[in-house]
Amino acid sequence: MLEVLGMILAGGRGERLMPLTQDRAKPAVPFGGAYRIIDFVLSNFINSHFYHIKVLTQFMSDSLNQHLSRGWSLSSSIGQFVDPVPAQMRTGKHWFEGTADAVFQNLHVIWDTNPEHVAIFGGDHIYKMNVTEMFRFHQKRRATLTVACLPVPIEEAAGRFGVMEVDEKSHIIGFEEKPMNPKPMPGRPDMALVSMGSYFWETQALRQALFLDQEKENSTHDFGRDLIPDLVSRGENIFAYDYSLNWIPGEGEREKTYWRDVGTIDSYFDANMEVRQVHPPINLYNYQWPIRTLMKPYPPAKFVFAEKGGRFGKAVDSISETP
Repeated sequence: MLEVLGMILAGGRGERLMPLTQDRAKPAVPFGGAYRIIDFVLSNFINSHFYHIKVLTQFMSDSLNQHLSRGWSLSSSIGQFVDPVPAQMRTGKHWFEGTADAVFQNLHVIWDTNPEHVAIFGGDHIYKMNVTEMFRFHQKRRATLTVACLPVPIEEAAGRFGVMEVDEKSHIIGFEEKPMNPKPMPGRPDMALVSMGSYFWETQALRQALFLDQEKENSTHDFGRDLIPDLVSRGENIFAYDYSLNWIPGEGEREKTYWRDVGTIDSYFDANMEVRQVHPPINLYNYQWPIRTLMKPYPPAKFVFAEKGGRFGKAVDSISETP
């Protein structure tokens, strides 16, 4: 039996990133010069030694599929894989209707691989995470579900994120979707614990929760809006994993809580500008935790402005995107 199957949700339209998503899926959008957005979550899994990954695709997926097949081919001879799974409408003539429905429509993938646990992560965030640390937390508590969460100032969380209410042992006792008055963390009245949209599920519990959700006519079939509140109401053994405690080899204190949702043009632009800082808040030069990608055989970037009179080319605080 497989211990962990990773499922990356990469099927959203990315409408708020138009026109960058006019001809490609959001996770395939270039970032930081050399990368695609999806490279970050995939690198987190591979660097954490999780080598069994399914990527659930849907809209405008051709460039994403090409990137995965050419840049993320693992060793199939020893059972490793990063497989794109296109939407197949196995449960009806409709696209994915929510994050939970995306997994429900692909339950055959879970049945085929038969894992003990399923790690369901989004494919559209910029961050580093040692996934093993979260999995150990999940195992130690024998959790039905573990949700990756990030402490943020209450004023920043208000109206923007799903907020977890937890007790002193990190047991989730409440959840609100984008509340204007978020519940504070125990012992930290100025901070709220927001969901990062990344989960570890015990497989049988996941199957049960998905089937129960499908029976509800008013459900949006979303993990945050529907499944987590339902588990809370039933008193299930679910926990919040504090991302700020995650340890990555070679990382400093200033990089520990870097996580960016680049779902809008403004947030995407700001995150790219952070990368070109002299001391960026995310370390792309940590060779103990490399961000992997497809390296194409292109020539190096070149800046030329050499006219008569001694004028010359010059770039300041810049990064170069591959052609």
